[in-house]
Amino acid sequence: MHRRTLLTGLAAGLALPAAPALAQGEAAHTLRFIPQADVTTLDPLNTTSYGVRNHGHMCWDTLYGPGSDFTMHPQLAEGHVVEEDGLRWVFTLRAGIRFHDGEPVRARDAIASIARWSARDTLGQTLRARTESMTALDDRRFEIRLKQRFGPMIEALGKPSAYPCFIFPERFATVDPTRPFTEVVGSGPYRFVADERLSGARVVYRKFAEYVPNPNPPNLLGGAKHAHFERVEFRVMSDAGTAAAALQAGEVDWYEQVAPDLRPILARHRDITVERIDAGGLMASLRMNHLHPPFDNAAVRRALLHSINQADFMASIMGTDRALWQDGIGAFPTSSALANDEGIGALTGPRSFDAARAALRAAGYANQPVTVLHPTDVVNNNTMTTVLTDALKRSGLNAESATSDWGTVLQRRGRMEPPAQGGWNALVVLFGGVDLANPGVHPLLRANGRQAWFGWPTSPELEAMRDEWLDAGSLDQQKGIARRIQAQVWQDVPFIPLGQYFIDSAWRKTLSTPQKGMTLPINVRRV
Repeated sequence: MHRRTLLTGLAAGLALPAAPALAQGEAAHTLRFIPQADVTTLDPLNTTSYGVRNHGHMCWDTLYGPGSDFTMHPQLAEGHVVEEDGLRWVFTLRAGIRFHDGEPVRARDAIASIARWSARDTLGQTLRARTESMTALDDRRFEIRLKQRFGPMIEALGKPSAYPCFIFPERFATVDPTRPFTEVVGSGPYRFVADERLSGARVVYRKFAEYVPNPNPPNLLGGAKHAHFERVEFRVMSDAGTAAAALQAGEVDWYEQVAPDLRPILARHRDITVERIDAGGLMASLRMNHLHPPFDNAAVRRALLHSINQADFMASIMGTDRALWQDGIGAFPTSSALANDEGIGALTGPRSFDAARAALRAAGYANQPVTVLHPTDVVNNNTMTTVLTDALKRSGLNAESATSDWGTVLQRRGRMEPPAQGGWNALVVLFGGVDLANPGVHPLLRANGRQAWFGWPTSPELEAMRDEWLDAGSLDQQKGIARRIQAQVWQDVPFIPLGQYFIDSAWRKTLSTPQKGMTLPINVRRV
């Protein structure tokens, strides 16, 4: 079905009452949710895709979690004590918590899970480097002994995104994190239903009857996580018009990310609420592969600072309403206390493709092919990648899009081989504000070579400033370091910010209002 021809039908049906696709008795116990993207892998440590991250929060818990103000609270943990001048941390698990196979969640499961997570996550890698030992004291208590103090311990163990430290059974947590597991035995409020999985179309979860919620009131991921539905269905719909029509018809309950041009139509529907759940927005960036030509040359990467125009990328997906997007974005999103304007003229000064071509010639660019990973089934990525490929060509690069579905892009971006052997050179990446708030969590600022996030930049200067930030005291000190980090970004160019935009969610008024902060189908009920 073509999206633009569908809009006429949508508008015509606004005044009609919705006819649910399910019988009322069944609908009362089933939540039908359209995710932003399919669950491409069951292992949430295998990708930073938000579709997979949200799948993770359905099935597993973390030791700590953020409340709606993003301060951390105990989740699976009952609490902790810190001793020996910050070098010994002792954690206690809540009593009575179990995995989906009925086994208790034990201290050794937590230790193995932290070890697996710390091999992948940006903060986790730092924790791993500073850890002397992790030891189970009994089934409910474990200690982490440090060689060097690690101030953001709780923020690291409780981070909700890219990558969360989910607690797996020990036998899963000892699996090499580069090899995704294919079975789900969770610790969270819902169980994954493997035999109803339909790739590209449907993911199903059922309530875990033996789940013991956190005793505190619901508070995003830092309080009770209630499963108010017996069944949750992720209905994957890559076409925005089809998704909007399904929401209007009552065939689904909740549409996670509304396409901007469909927002006015849905907002006028009397049975639908359209609101912004995540005020942090999404920041788009150009990520280049630093392992292979031409982007292994910093001068080639810097050449694009002459021609990349953030407004072109933002307007292509969000239109001309500047209330929905911002340009002039540096290394940190506007939702971060560390956002600053250091050297921002690199992206806000006059734009010139001629200047970019001249800079490429001066850098010795030899017309090497530039392979741009291009997912065609995720609307915003698709559109911005089209803009990117055009901008790269006009800047003088021999660029071409490698089109595929989203799942293929996620697989291919992890390959370190040269582009001609299945690798890549460039892609558009999207991260929420929570993932880019500071140098500790920011995946695109980690510059430790092949241990870094996909693209694998190397910058001793950025790494040193990141360590400096981790040990900083006051916010003013942190802000000063953040300015120096941003200045270094324009030299090393580990990524190029493409702007920040804001997306609304839409749900049937038969649902309670979702918690603000992250769009997760937890703690909502039928009203």
